[in-house]
Amino acid sequence: MVNTISITCIFFFYVRKRRTRGRERQKILKMRTSNHLIGLLNFLTFLLSIPILGGGIWLSTRANNTDCLKFLQWPLIVIGVSIMVVSLAGFAGACYRNTFLLWLYLVVMFFVIVALIGFIIFAYVVTDKGSGRMVTNRANLEYYLQDYSGWLEERVADDSYWGKISSCIRDSKVCSKLGRTVGEMPETADMFYLRKLSPIQSGCCKPPTECGYVYVNETLWNPGGGLIGANPDCTSWSNDQQELCYACNSCKAGVLASLKKSWRKVSVINIVVMIILVIAYIVAYAAFRNNRRMDNDEPYGEARMTKAQPSRIQL
Repeated sequence: MVNTISITCIFFFYVRKRRTRGRERQKILKMRTSNHLIGLLNFLTFLLSIPILGGGIWLSTRANNTDCLKFLQWPLIVIGVSIMVVSLAGFAGACYRNTFLLWLYLVVMFFVIVALIGFIIFAYVVTDKGSGRMVTNRANLEYYLQDYSGWLEERVADDSYWGKISSCIRDSKVCSKLGRTVGEMPETADMFYLRKLSPIQSGCCKPPTECGYVYVNETLWNPGGGLIGANPDCTSWSNDQQELCYACNSCKAGVLASLKKSWRKVSVINIVVMIILVIAYIVAYAAFRNNRRMDNDEPYGEARMTKAQPSRIQL
């Protein structure tokens, strides 16, 4: 009888020990899976920082050569670098199971996502108004400053700031690059009218069509029978290759149109990246909480207070 009881006790002890080991193995496996998932998501966010940083660098090159506004690219560059650094910290935290780094990743990434959303909204708000106008018998659009308004228009139109922008456009030689030959002969007026010009080329390198100037070449125009309309740009135009229409409102409008086009391209990429970042953040947060639950030996779906709840006193 005693032997039977002993054998039974040993059997139950053996079974319980195997179950405990199985649970520990399962716990370790779950933790490894969770850490691998967090590491993979951090690597994904690191890759997502590249197009954001690339968009900022692209805007920076356009700021030096085309758009000539040299402060708009910096928020994107800062956000891209921040995502890159934070992702590396989260990746290190997942690899070495450093809870502090994972917690830091989640907190900082939350603010980075908020900043990215704010930048996207800002970009759409400041570039919401204004577009080019169609002109009869012309392939290119023409731009008018009165079609634009808001913070960006006020900044571009400010005389002290416009001096730097116009100097940048002049130094970029965007107008001198407008010349084209066909069969070693300069292109004719009809050929020029069928060309699609960039907003800055249309606004800064030629007079407005309504002024009635006669085409000689791409940047040389003679007055016609008389100036038409009351557009002040008609008197601002100069055949001096250092002046052209750099002082015209149409040139300022062309810069605004070019900025709008550039920002909208970058914003589309940012929206896609932001959506993926939010999804990755939610999954990373769930994985992080799962790690903490396993660290505290909490079964799934059960809180600590539930386990610690005292049993009812039986009388």
